[in-house]
Amino acid sequence: MAEAQPQGTGGRSAQLAHTGLRPGWTTGACATAAGTAAYTALLTGGDFPDPVTITLPKGQTPAFALAAEEWLPGQGSAMAGVVKDAGDDPDVTHGALVRATVRALPAGSGVVFKAGPGVGTVTRPGLPLDVGEPAVNPVPRQMLREHLAAVAARYGAVAAGSGGAPPEPDVEVEISVDHGAEIARSTWNPRLGILGGLSILGTTGIVVPYSCSAWIDSIRRGVDVARAAGRRHVAGCTGSTSEKVAVTLHELPEDALLDMGDFAGAVLKYIRRHPVDRLTICGGFAKLSKLAAGHLDLHSARSQVDKGFLAELARRGGADAALAAAVAEANTGLAALQMCAAVGVPLGDLVAATARDESLAVLRGAPVAVDVICIDRAGMVVGQAEPRGPRA
Repeated sequence: MAEAQPQGTGGRSAQLAHTGLRPGWTTGACATAAGTAAYTALLTGGDFPDPVTITLPKGQTPAFALAAEEWLPGQGSAMAGVVKDAGDDPDVTHGALVRATVRALPAGSGVVFKAGPGVGTVTRPGLPLDVGEPAVNPVPRQMLREHLAAVAARYGAVAAGSGGAPPEPDVEVEISVDHGAEIARSTWNPRLGILGGLSILGTTGIVVPYSCSAWIDSIRRGVDVARAAGRRHVAGCTGSTSEKVAVTLHELPEDALLDMGDFAGAVLKYIRRHPVDRLTICGGFAKLSKLAAGHLDLHSARSQVDKGFLAELARRGGADAALAAAVAEANTGLAALQMCAAVGVPLGDLVAATARDESLAVLRGAPVAVDVICIDRAGMVVGQAEPRGPRA
């Protein structure tokens, strides 16, 4: 008997909607809103926009109410604060007050970021920020730069120029989070060498709500919709960046995309019972190293990057004893990857191939070919494993 046609459309957006959970906003989006409001007040003599609207990387335009504001003309600064709403996600930063204080700097300074109270500072290598930098991640920094430049151009602080993005204003942006140092004790920041508080995070500006049962159900629905649409090649992606890579490399339609998140096991087990011809697994190097090590739940609360395992893979790839020892002691998976890449040891490819073989083992001979793509935080491919079918 033919399978019933699932109702509705497929793809990542439909899958997210199917969870029935309310999304929220990242600390990066909150910081951008607060910074935009503070800089507007600085340039307008204390006129804080409330609510303040920002544009997220995918074009959404949410509005944020201000929970705090302060104009200090004698100090050439203004501060605005936004309370983070994480939606239905059990995020430890839900309800935290994210503040941005913007101060004028001398001409030519550009935008300078500073860690205020409750925001951490990077103290170890292997993260996407240099040692000594405030823990404001690259995408939130870019969002802040773009919004501040737009405010500056709007109020005449800098000339907009002819075409292209307006130039950066000359300001210091201090991001702080009330009680952030205390909240950070419940995160992995101390182990990663981010000391003093939280990281300001986010690549889309949106917090995707986390619920095991709802998420796994949405994965199953995504597979059903793809099969009903006749898709024989689907991609399980850990997030929006990996989704873009899978689409670029394989030109997959939206209804062939599965938002796998941390639930690699859920994808593999359901496709084992409801096979397609080909499954591409695409995700961050660190997460997929967990899959390679045999973990089917990739969430940081339930599985960790095993640097000893990575050291053994590096040895298989030609690493000498000194490099293998350095990999075993690396601060992060990214740091281990960078060490190996510097001397031509293909750790990314080795992780991808091992993750593919672990996936095939979970599929237990189901007629599905699997390939794996590992990416870094910027979306660059750092490891690949070609399609391979069921084990004999």
